Amino acid sequence: MVSFIKVVFQTLKVFILFTGCTVLFYYGIMWVSEEYQNYHRYDVPEGSSLKVSNAVEDDSSSIIDRLMLFYLNGE
Repeated sequence: MVSFIKVVFQTLKVFILFTGCTVLFYYGIMWVSEEYQNYHRYDVPEGSSLKVSNAVEDDSSSIIDRLMLFYLNGE
């Protein structure tokens, strides 16, 4: 009888520890999600920023040039 109570007590301790860690992990993930929810990645940059890429907007580009651009960039 005493060993049964010890097993139940040990199982209860593991269950409480598992539940506590799960709740802590859940709220940690929710906190990180809230932190980055309000982060605006696509705002206009401030300061002296430079444009680093130039999209091809010519209508004179050939199919081969566009195909090579597709293979190089993967887009």
